[in-house]
Amino acid sequence: MSDNFRISASAAARIAEIIEAQNETEGLALRVAVNAGGCNGFQYQFKLDRQQNEDDQIFEQGQARVIVDSASLPLLEDAELDFIDKLMGAHFVVHNPNAASACGCGSSFSLA
Repeated sequence: MSDNFRISASAAARIAEIIEAQNETEGLALRVAVNAGGCNGFQYQFKLDRQQNEDDQIFEQGQARVIVDSASLPLLEDAELDFIDKLMGAHFVVHNPNAASACGCGSSFSLA
């Protein structure tokens, strides 16, 4: 199993901003998970988390820490977490080469 998951500079900056805005920042990280669901079969989930499980993988970029669980990691192989801030809104997006198709909002995908 590969641990090749990247965090863009813009995602790292936004994660750091979000964490700094919290009351207690000690050990806080962004957890990225892939769950069954969404309009294409799989859906990304983003949440702040302090708990690191034994089989979690930690990725760091600057001050940002991202936790990925072992079940999600193969589905995120060679993917990049990015943060996009456009006129229509700002959000995290995963550029995932494993996704055969994705929904318009980018939060759901299917595999080939």
